[in-house]
Amino acid sequence: MSWSDPTKLKRVKEFGISGIAFCVARTSGTGQLFFGNSDFKVYEVDALAETPAPAAFEAEGHQSYVTGIVSNQKTVVSGSYDGNLIWWDAQSKKPTRSIKAHDRWIRKISASPDGSVVASIADDMVGKLWDAESGQLIHTLQDHQLETPNHYPSMLYAVAFSPDGKWLATADKVGHIVIWEVASGKKAAQLEAPGMYTWDPRARRHSIGGVRSVAFSHDSQRLAAGGIGHIGNIDHLGGPSRVEVFDWQKGERIHEIEDTKLQGLVERLEFDPQGNWLVAAGGDNGGFVTFYRAETGKLIHQDKAPMHVHEFVMNDDSTGLFAVGHGRIAHYEFKSDYPPGPAEPPLPEDVA
Repeated sequence: MSWSDPTKLKRVKEFGISGIAFCVARTSGTGQLFFGNSDFKVYEVDALAETPAPAAFEAEGHQSYVTGIVSNQKTVVSGSYDGNLIWWDAQSKKPTRSIKAHDRWIRKISASPDGSVVASIADDMVGKLWDAESGQLIHTLQDHQLETPNHYPSMLYAVAFSPDGKWLATADKVGHIVIWEVASGKKAAQLEAPGMYTWDPRARRHSIGGVRSVAFSHDSQRLAAGGIGHIGNIDHLGGPSRVEVFDWQKGERIHEIEDTKLQGLVERLEFDPQGNWLVAAGGDNGGFVTFYRAETGKLIHQDKAPMHVHEFVMNDDSTGLFAVGHGRIAHYEFKSDYPPGPAEPPLPEDVA
């Protein structure tokens, strides 16, 4: 067994793709990735092959950007700006079901840890829970407002299940975060992260930012939210990457983290299963992969990614990740030098 050590972060492979990959899923135990693209297609690629060769699902599918994807051994489910969810047979690459799920752009989808439930969110400001096998709607989740306080359309950007499968978090453009009980579909708690929303009332009468990613700790007690801090020029992503961590059941904010060195949106977050670190990835014109200590919020290590990262997926033992984004896919590893032992060794001292 390998242990994770973020100070050993290294990019072991990268390769080009056409267009922009917005989302990614991985088949357990392999480097087989499925990703959704700006050319309206779903792709498959073996990222561990000597020469990775992405292959598109050629059957009739989405009519706009593919922005969400989940998979298991047999089925791939994708969501798109066209408002549709499509179920695909993973072997034949052909659709088996298509559902008009939302009235506006689907921003992201997520699967429960056991794969039985799929969550979708969209700019109709509604979250929905679906039976992954039958495609039947289980719950409709409504608490996010259609308009910002400045009377412009809002967006519902982020969604994630807790590792125990009991909770779902959704988050929007103005920093409103809701935690839902999955079994009942009832609202359990709410949090606010207004520091991730910028409104320019004079130069552009325009807003930008929002919570772009959420992730539960592996004991399901904490919730991290990622986005961008205050932006001086709203025509660009010229603001610090920002992460806030909450004890969501107490409604307490534990950490506020901003990085002015590698700036931009935090598009994806994930906690270490052992509770040692939190990894954030995203970007502006470029990209980043950054590790923070979970308890203190201090920087452990970071790398300037070769592209704006839109999403990543971890490997089975959380010692590596596959990141996708603008024109590229990158494979990172962060394995410890410690030999296998009965308990995971502590992380080395912070490097920053």
